[in-house]
Order: sequence, then C-alpha cells, then structure tokens
Amino acid sequence: MSALVTASPLARRYEAMLVAAFPTQPRLREPESWGLTGGPMNELAWQSRWFAGDFGRDFVTTDGRSVEIIQLGWWNHGAGPDFRDCAVSIDGKVSRGSIELDCEARDWERHGHAENPVYEDVVLHLFIHAPETEWFTRTPSHRQVPQVKIVPPESASPMLPNQPAAKPGRCSGTLAHWSDERITSLLTAAARFRLELKSARWQRIAQAHGWEQAIFQGLAEALGYSRNRLPMTILAQRFPLQQLQKHPREQEAWLFGAAGYLDGFAFDQADAQTRSYLRTLWEVWWKYRAERLPDASRPLPAWQSSGTRPVNHPQRRIAALSAIVSQWSRLRTCLKPAEAFVEKDFRAVLTSLSHPYWDHHYTLTSPPQPQRMALLGGTRITDILANVIYPWLIPEREMLWNSYCLKTAPLDNEKTRRAALRLFGPRTDLAETHTRTIFQQQALLQIYQDFCCCDATDCAACPFPEQLHQWG
Repeated sequence: MSALVTASPLARRYEAMLVAAFPTQPRLREPESWGLTGGPMNELAWQSRWFAGDFGRDFVTTDGRSVEIIQLGWWNHGAGPDFRDCAVSIDGKVSRGSIELDCEARDWERHGHAENPVYEDVVLHLFIHAPETEWFTRTPSHRQVPQVKIVPPESASPMLPNQPAAKPGRCSGTLAHWSDERITSLLTAAARFRLELKSARWQRIAQAHGWEQAIFQGLAEALGYSRNRLPMTILAQRFPLQQLQKHPREQEAWLFGAAGYLDGFAFDQADAQTRSYLRTLWEVWWKYRAERLPDASRPLPAWQSSGTRPVNHPQRRIAALSAIVSQWSRLRTCLKPAEAFVEKDFRAVLTSLSHPYWDHHYTLTSPPQPQRMALLGGTRITDILANVIYPWLIPEREMLWNSYCLKTAPLDNEKTRRAALRLFGPRTDLAETHTRTIFQQQALLQIYQDFCCCDATDCAACPFPEQLHQWG
C-alpha cells in the first residue's frame, strides 16, 4: 500500500475497498490528430468501424506475431492517439497503452507522431494501406511499435462516427439497481479519498518548498489543463514564486522567455501593438538569458495548443500566471492558515486578473479583439478550487467539506462523460443525477482511474463489480 494515511472514515472506507480489490498490487494514484482514401473524415469513419468491432479482435503483425485486442479502450476525439487505455496481447504478452489507426502507414510520420511525446505510449499502429517498401513505426524515444495492416470487412464502407466514446462496464448492471442514497455514499467516499490524495501531494510539496510555493505550483498546473500541465509545472519550478516576487518588472518576460515564446517568430508575424509588447519583454529576457546560459535556454516540454479553445491558449495561461504573481498578496490573504476561507473573496481576486495586452488577444499572432476577455473564467476558477484549494484546506478545516460537497459543477467534460457511461451504462437518468456537483465528478474520475484504467481484461476480471456487493 501507499504510505498515505487517509484521515477521514469516508476515505478509509474507499481505501479498504481498493485494498480488498487489489490485495497484492493495490493501485493508489493521484490524479494525473487524425478511409480507404486519405483525409481526416474517412479516417474518422474507419476509426468508428474499428471501435464498433467490425475488424474483429485477432490479428497478425507485419512481422508475423499474433495479436489479440483484449480491451478496445476509449475513443479519443481530441489531440493524441486515437484510442487510449487499451490492452493488447502480442504473442501472449499483455501491454497497456494507446492504439493509433491511420489510413496509410506513412501517416505516422506525416502527422508528426514520431516526434510527439504524446504518442510515446502507443502499443499498436493500425493502418489500411501499407507502402511497397518495408516501413517501421517508432516513438519519439525510438521504440519500435508493432504494426498491423487491417483489412476492412467485406462490403464494409466507412460509416459515420456515431459510436460512444466508451462502453458500459459490468458494474453498470449492479449500480442500475442501487438507490440514489447508496450511490451517493459510494461517490462521497471516493471523492473524499481523491481529495485526500491531492492534499497529501500538496503537503509534500509544502514541506519541501513552503506552502505558498506549493499553492503557486498547483495554480500553474491547473492553468495548464490536462495537455499542458507538465510544461506549466516546470515553468513554476524553474521560476519559483519567491524569485518572481523579488523581480516584479522582470517576471513576465522571464516566464514568456523560458516558455519559448520570445524566439522571434511571433515578432515577425505581429502588428504594431504586439511588436511593442514583445520588444518590452525581449529587452528583459535577452539580458537574463545571456547571464544564465545554458540554464535559461533549456526547452520546456512541447506546448499543446491544438484542440483548445483560443481563449485557453497556453500563451494566455502564462499571462494569467504572471498576473497571479502580481496579485499574490491578495491571494495570500485569502489562504492564510489562520484565516477563515471565503470562496467569494478568492474568486474575486482571480476574476479581477487583467492585462492591457492579453485582455484583447488570444495569442501573440492573433488580431486584437474589441471585447475584453477574462484571463480566467468561472469554469477554470472552479477547477482550481476543486483540485488545489479545497484539497489544501479541508484536512485542516473540516467545516469546508460540506460546502465542497454542495458545489455545483459548471459543466461536465469528456472524462466525466466516459466514466459515467462506464459506471451507469444506458441509465442516463443516473448519469445526470450523479454528475451535477464537483464531488460527484471527482468521485467518478477516481473510480474510473482506480478500476477501469487498471483493468486489462475488458471488464471480465475487474474486481469492482464484486466489491460493490460489499458496499452497504
């Protein structure tokens, strides 16, 4: 088991279920681009055929090894590999990871997957057309990926991609007969367990670097969303809060420079206002870079901007992080250990973040917008509260737990919908009832992570359905 000792009876109850489910290898984990012819629509259609099971589950790799698809995983409609959390047996050895399906084998290189670290966990590359010469699929670390040339079923033609992103699990049959009260008790325990895992992480960071740096790093991570968490976290580690506070005039240029956004490309594409802004940043950054080379020039992991809303572009998130530093004294007052936490005050600080350039620009190369755009919207602030602030505060201020459980989730997301489909299946009424609040969504994500993502048997041997029978 993990060294984590959960504090509340709710969390301990969920933890006990995990121990019973995985007595030898319990898993306690804290939450963590694109026919028979070319073209994304045809490729999408063939992905739909694949996910529907039309190609079957047994194959042979291009080098003669037997392949069995144990678990189809979930269909990723965003950036990254096409199917995630899959389980594949190759000559009897099971591997978990992602599957990529292309119309042509060479699309792996054409689409840039060989240099994109997001594709490092791909365990199988599927394609319909193979080149005349031998062709290899390799990840960014030069690991060779097994290839399978799939043959469309007879009379099959691409169909519209109307398959759900995941399929119902065995547990959905059990949960369909539970009362709302019983489901709520399960979700409450899972949510508390998840919150305390997050809390333990922030506490560990605080012990090493102080509580303010821990919160600052948490804010940076939350600003990165799932796709840019790592580069935002490294940015906050490279330029700790205390260092940025000591250099208020330089801190914005340091953040943009270290992020790789002052390389000259944006300047060449920019209008007069943007050129003036970039020139101000560059005048600070080049001096720092000259003094700190090679340390200052070490590149961050690649930023992922495809598939994100323009208002959420990484450049705007870096601007928001810089604005947070400028307003840190106000945030600190909201979060002081000795003070009562007033969420309204905390929200007010983040809502008021402003910047004369970024209030009207999506990116460094976009034209100015007439209407002001908030650096941080209500949905992102709610996410920060759920993943950073409440996990930090609740273990020491238990009275906040009930308030946390009443917080309405602004909207669901792909991960939540996938988890709800897995657990509740066709019972859309249950999914609607039990995804309305933050704690419900956090609980579904934790259960999906602990059980669905650890299962490599396509639900057949997952211990969760049997554990549910023990839940009073």
